[in-house]
Amino acid sequence: MSVRKISAVATMVLSAACWWPTGSIAAIHEYKFLAMSPDGGRIAAVEMSTQPDSEKMPRGPIVIRGVKNGQVERQLDPCSSCSYSALAWSPDGAELAFLAADDQTGLVKIELARVGKNGAEAAAVTTLTSFKGIAGSLSWSPKGNVLALLATPEARKLAGALEAGAPQVGEIGEDTQEQRIASISHDGGDLRLISPGDHYVYEYDWTPDGSAFVATTAQGNGDNNWWIAELARVDATTGQMRSLAKPEYQITMPRASPDGKHVWFIGGLMSDYGSVGGDIYEVPIEGGVPVNRTPDFRGSFESLMWKGGRLYATALVVDRASIIGFDPSGTTHSLWSAPVLASTGDDASGDADPVITMSADGKTAATVVEDFGHPPTIDAGPVGAMKTITRDNDALAVPLTARSVNWVNEGYNVQGWLVGPAQPVAGKRYPLLVRVHGGPGWAIAPYFGSDDDVQTAPHEWVSRGYYLFLPNPRGSFGQGEAFARANVRDLGGGDFRDILTGVDAVAHSAPIDESRMGIFGHSYGGFMTMWAVTHTQRFKTAVAGAGIANWISYYGENGIDSWMIPFFGNSVYDDPAAYRAASPLESIKQARTPTLMYVGELDVECPAPQSFEFWHALRALNVPTQLVVYPGSGHWIHKPEQVRDLRKREAEWFARYLAP
Repeated sequence: MSVRKISAVATMVLSAACWWPTGSIAAIHEYKFLAMSPDGGRIAAVEMSTQPDSEKMPRGPIVIRGVKNGQVERQLDPCSSCSYSALAWSPDGAELAFLAADDQTGLVKIELARVGKNGAEAAAVTTLTSFKGIAGSLSWSPKGNVLALLATPEARKLAGALEAGAPQVGEIGEDTQEQRIASISHDGGDLRLISPGDHYVYEYDWTPDGSAFVATTAQGNGDNNWWIAELARVDATTGQMRSLAKPEYQITMPRASPDGKHVWFIGGLMSDYGSVGGDIYEVPIEGGVPVNRTPDFRGSFESLMWKGGRLYATALVVDRASIIGFDPSGTTHSLWSAPVLASTGDDASGDADPVITMSADGKTAATVVEDFGHPPTIDAGPVGAMKTITRDNDALAVPLTARSVNWVNEGYNVQGWLVGPAQPVAGKRYPLLVRVHGGPGWAIAPYFGSDDDVQTAPHEWVSRGYYLFLPNPRGSFGQGEAFARANVRDLGGGDFRDILTGVDAVAHSAPIDESRMGIFGHSYGGFMTMWAVTHTQRFKTAVAGAGIANWISYYGENGIDSWMIPFFGNSVYDDPAAYRAASPLESIKQARTPTLMYVGELDVECPAPQSFEFWHALRALNVPTQLVVYPGSGHWIHKPEQVRDLRKREAEWFARYLAP
């Protein structure tokens, strides 16, 4: 394919104190559930080390640090068998509430630590209540006398379709578990379930007077219905629910305005719960038609919050994480941006990652940042002038080069990342790995990768002798809603051509050996890998994780078919031709590429039979193939022993065919 245009937007040469070679036993210090005190003076986070050879899931204490210098003030670890999450400071900053999930008893405890306004008081921890189930999204009422949370008592699985599904036995579909808004008094007592028992609540926010909540919610199966959720008001006393808006697009991050008259939220085309991108909308709190307040924004908003009477948001703007401020007229202003992955690590059930945490007046902020060569650090300080305040991972930085590249295909400006060695050997040609992201509503930002990640980190591939290309084709977040919707009814079409054109671009701008190229991905990336090996012979080998081989059978097998309607226009029963046209199995006779596949046994999003279908077809065609099914795992494989096995298999598979 011809290359019409390529330009380097940003080039980073990342140096380090030491190289982290493949196979070394190095632990990454991670920061999860970052929360800033209301006065902006302290931050709290669950801190832990992920160890490559550990046989246990990582856990760690809650660490409270000063914002100015990152100095540790105290640690909280009242339960040695518990994992902590959902950290929430009280409005006066004197107390820190958090959830403690006890792995031994299955109980969730709501804990309260008195930490003092200036850090001088002892951090005594009190258990307000405990129950059997799962919980997330802990928050204080405006007056500080009540705590709210999202709770699922007696849950049979973890929240979200990414987690392993419950066994499908007995009468199917008649017994769903609902995540509900619940509350507990600051003084303790029994947990009170508030929202209706037949609705699943995904996210919520207090109204300014504390009398109600605004929430995204749907009736029925929580895994399947986030894509059709509506915006509702829930009375905090009676639990009565009233619908405010039911848009035809996905909605997330509901936020009540300080005057209590409006609700702001993010809306757009989103394929995975928790993977957020879209425009910002406003609707009266009495209900009505939402108004798009950012229709021409060239980026994708990821989180939203009110602080100090002002609206703030975070967004992916092409290749940069950004903090955006709004003035009273709704005009946006970029306050901070950087080519990094920013996060607060808030990955428990409930709200999607808010990306940043801020002081009550909105003047101070903190986030966890990483890039391809640098492990996570906490950056904090005045908004727009945050500085690194932790150095736990400095010795693990890796020297490499990372370029944000742009190219043009079929009228679309497309962006991606090319990662390679810091100093390529003169005259040497390197094999190229193409990683396709999940989604399709997602985008790759510069990330370091922890040792419990399913996908091998970019710097590890570089250390093995590869260049790594990470494209964000049409359908990805980062360039506005029109770009995110550009692959509707065209999965495997224009998005795949964008990727191939991007491969042409980087192959002409870097020392790439085009005879040694591989492709891999997970979820949508797994589907695109299956699509690639049935539509081109350019790749010498492939690894497809949790892929989709046959959209017709997939529609009836998966637990989240609601997400498909916006992308295909109709159900499979109304328009089977559209689903068949996008199915890799329809072109299976063209497959020649050796392909490794893997999938979780209890995957709800991309069920194992999809991988079985593709594996069976390749075997029938005598194409070299392997299929690994990980027992008990869901869409996102995170059991340590399984992650180690998968990463070893991937490395050996690519080395066999690409000889780096």
